[in-house]
Order: sequence, then structure tokens, then C-alpha cells
Amino acid sequence: MDITDLTWNPWHGCHRCSEGCLNCYAYFLDKRYGRDTNQICRNKSNFDYPIKKDKNGKYKLPSDSFVRVCMTSDFFLEETDEWRKEAWNIIRQRQDVTFSLLTKRAHRIKENLPDDWGDGWDNVQFAVSAENQKRVDERIPYILDISAKHRWISIKPFIGEVDLEKYLATGKIETVLAGGENYMGSRPLHYEWVKKLHDQCEKYNVQLIFGQTGNVFVKDGVEYKIRSRTDQMVQAVKSGLNYPHIDIDKRVKEICEIREKMKEAKGQKSGCN
Repeated sequence: MDITDLTWNPWHGCHRCSEGCLNCYAYFLDKRYGRDTNQICRNKSNFDYPIKKDKNGKYKLPSDSFVRVCMTSDFFLEETDEWRKEAWNIIRQRQDVTFSLLTKRAHRIKENLPDDWGDGWDNVQFAVSAENQKRVDERIPYILDISAKHRWISIKPFIGEVDLEKYLATGKIETVLAGGENYMGSRPLHYEWVKKLHDQCEKYNVQLIFGQTGNVFVKDGVEYKIRSRTDQMVQAVKSGLNYPHIDIDKRVKEICEIREKMKEAKGQKSGCN
């Protein structure tokens, strides 16, 4: 999981369902363009993106890609039940690509698996989004109960202290992703919350990716306002709270280089502190 990961949005739109949805970026961006996020629509031009081919008959989506699915929606929305059957068929055809399915509707996973799911597909990761302890205890048991080859947890937006120990102790969770909140009204992320998560992941040897601090980060009682997304990522790396340990200087350099290339591609001036 990285800022260079690819995305596939077979449909767009969602409904707020919990505290973590309050400042949802999909709603924020849709508002800019006068769209109603509650209107669920199929992506007509890119629904079959993973199996599209170029003029030479090669897949446009390269082998070994890591693809985040439904980043402006939820893979398990009720309105998309029929479309999802088609999406599963597309995923089935690209066993050479890893698809990450992140959901807040973990209770709907089991009843919406394909008939040939068996004990799971190697190219599918199930991820549950849980923003605080209430949602951790509500959602994580569902992904532990299903047959799956890969499971991870996203504590993002991280808006309340969480205890994952009993879930990590099962040995079924491969990765935990943590990150603060962005956009208007961002709620603070506390260093101590991330440190607790780090220590639990270290105890059970589960990867922890601390991706970004969010707009408001609190450490030692001091509140820091960090508006730049690049700076948020850099500060998260510098916190030393990723597990296993990463080369901080190397990773900071990589983040800055990637952001500069992205800005240059858009014709913007770039820079990184």
C-alpha cells in the first residue's frame, strides 16, 4: 500500500454510516462539482478497467499491480449487488493482480462472496475500516469469521484510541494501516494512540503502516496543524512508529520525489521540506 498504488472505481457514490464518514473526502470532492454522493452510479467508461487491453492485445493494467477498489464508494453497498457479480468475474480473470477491498460494511461480505470462493482467492485482500473502538469491535469479527487468504485493518481516519490486541493475537491480520483525518473539520490524531498501536503490532509481529498524521496531530500535549499531505506523510515516517522499522531518510526522499513527479506532471511547482 503506497501513494503510487492504482485505484479501480467500478462505481461511485456512498452513504455515510458511522463516525468516520463525517468528513469523507468523496463527499468533499463531490460537493466541489455539484454531485450528490448518495446517488450510486456505475462507472460506465471504466467498469472493466482491470481487463481492458491496448491495441496490441496486452492488459493496460500491468501484472503484479496493487489495486485499491472502490475508493469513492464501498464494494459491499446494497445498491451494487448485481454489479458486484460482474466485478467478481473481472477480479477472477486477473489472478496476476492484487485487489484490496476496503469496506465499512463487513457484515455484508460473507453473503456476497462468489460461489467459487472456497477458502479465499490469493489475489484478494479484505480490509475493514474501523475509526474507533466501537467500530473495531463491531467490524473486525466479521473479517475474522470469513475464509480469506489476506486480511488487514484500516484505522483511518484515526479518531479515537483503539485496542487491537485480541484481534492481532489471532494471527489472521497481516497489516494495520493508520492515518489521521483531512479536509474541513478534521479531528485530531494523538501520537499516544499510534504508539499504542505500534507496540501491539510489534508484539504480534503484524506490519503497521503509519501513512499520514492528518491535518491535526497532537504530541506531548502540543497540537500541530499540518496542511500539506506530503508533510503529513513525512512526519508520520519521522515519528518512527512504522513496524517493522524502515529506513526513514530513504522513505522521506521517496515520498518527496514521488510528489514532485506528480506535481510536475500536472504542471505545478514542487517542493518538499
